[in-house]
Formats: sequence, C-alpha cells, structure tokens
Amino acid sequence: MTTTADHSGIRITADNPNHHLWNNHGTWFLHYTVHPTPFTKERIRRSLGTKDLATARDRRDTFFEHLGSKQFAA
Repeated sequence: MTTTADHSGIRITADNPNHHLWNNHGTWFLHYTVHPTPFTKERIRRSLGTKDLATARDRRDTFFEHLGSKQFAA
C-alpha cells in the first residue's frame, strides 16, 4: 500500500495505513461511504471480525481489491 488506489473514491495511502479502519471496543471495522446516486450517500460499517490490526488491514485490502475487480469487470 504505497500508492493511492485508483478506484472510484477508494483512497488508501501510505500516510495513513489505517484509513477506512475503525476500532470499536477492540474489534476492527471497515468504515467507508458509497454514493448510490449523485444526490445520496450511505455510510457502511462492516465488522472485520478481528482484534488484530495487521489482520484488519489485510482484510480491508482484500475487500477493496474484490470491490475494485467487480466494479471494473462490467
């Protein structure tokens, strides 16, 4: 993760390796915003099911890789 991801609105930079991560009482969550229409937005919080930060980062990266591949496959 040394560069900014080039997916619509997905930004993870080396300056903030915990971007999109949120710790809720010891459990790491993925926190991001989607824009289903140009006029609406929805905040999504999804449990990563771990208390380990390194595992949370890996799961976040895997999620965004999967999301990016679905987005550009069409």
